[in-house]
Amino acid sequence: MRTAIWLYLFLFVAFFDLHAQYPMLTPFAISLGAAPSFIGLVMGMYSLTHLPGNILAGYSVDRFGSRLFIAGSLTGAGILLLLQARVTDPWHLLYIRSVSGFVLAFLSPACLTLLARLARNHIHRGKLMAGNGLVHTIAAVVSPAAGAWLTAKIGFAAAFELLGWILLATGAASLLFVREAERPEAEGADRPGASASQPQANLSGRTNSPDHPPLPVHAASARFPWIVLAFPLALSCSQGILSFELPLSAGNGDELMTTGLLFSVISLGSLATLGLLFLQKYLPYARSVFGLLLLALSYYGLAAEWPVPMTALLFSLGMAKGVLFPAMTSFLLQLSGPSRYGRTLSFMSVASSVGAFLGPVAAGAVREHLSPYFLAFAVLMLALLALAPRPVYVLGWNGRTDAPPPAAGH
Repeated sequence: MRTAIWLYLFLFVAFFDLHAQYPMLTPFAISLGAAPSFIGLVMGMYSLTHLPGNILAGYSVDRFGSRLFIAGSLTGAGILLLLQARVTDPWHLLYIRSVSGFVLAFLSPACLTLLARLARNHIHRGKLMAGNGLVHTIAAVVSPAAGAWLTAKIGFAAAFELLGWILLATGAASLLFVREAERPEAEGADRPGASASQPQANLSGRTNSPDHPPLPVHAASARFPWIVLAFPLALSCSQGILSFELPLSAGNGDELMTTGLLFSVISLGSLATLGLLFLQKYLPYARSVFGLLLLALSYYGLAAEWPVPMTALLFSLGMAKGVLFPAMTSFLLQLSGPSRYGRTLSFMSVASSVGAFLGPVAAGAVREHLSPYFLAFAVLMLALLALAPRPVYVLGWNGRTDAPPPAAGH
């Protein structure tokens, strides 16, 4: 548990730095003379270069662990932010953001894999993922407004430089305090050398005893339904559209504080639902469908300009995200197996990177003819259709908290 606490602390600093840039990047690019379509390309290329990093991260984290990738990703991102502080040309910004996308592609799979391996059962795993989302959201509540305030006080260059040094320090500290998780007992039950005196293990790797009743066959025994990757693709696409459009609709890049506060309203909505830990007891598929529907309706309200305050729609959008992000991770890990956590999370990150690339690029292309928010609504509704119910979505799940496995050697 101490490893999880340290990891949450470093993740908070990393997320704070990254989210503080959201209200800064669009006006910074405009100050360099970039057109809206080029800004969409800058944001999209950052996500596109995630792809090779995501693919490498999945297999590398499973093989070598998470610690070095977390430290390397944070340190590399800090160095690139220091370089970004000296950018004077939009094309240079595009190059640096493209490299940043590759470097930061290792962070999410490494962190989520480490958290997944710390879990005792899938209820505990859901709570750890919700904790990750909670840390992410708390940082996102304060960082956009803080980034906007910082830029207004000291300017773009000094703000990027300060954030870069913070990331550098966090990456170095993570080497000292983040430790690799031991393989869970459920994974080690079928390893060579397991004691013959231990109770007999079933197919799930857990011992059959009154305290450990047999679980259903794990979903990993079935063929992985690749269609579920439409979920992270659509979610990140809609997020990319929001990141592109919200700063422009808030004042064409001039109202930094307004943009920062609007992003903070979204994060407050996420915080409201992430704090409801009892939601982790419900089937991840059901939570995913509910969250996608609420998110799609929120985007439709923004596109149709419903006669409600914009902050109310953004708050409901944030609430949907607070349900979706832990549900999505738990859902995909449920369909995977413990030995494939890194690869599964890598596939999720690849799909997210593709969506995050397509979102702002498409929004920049259609903005003169169609509301980008309506485009986000359409993408989410297509994802809902793709996630039609299947038997595999309930395999390996129960709503009870299993008793923790006996500690070996303690």
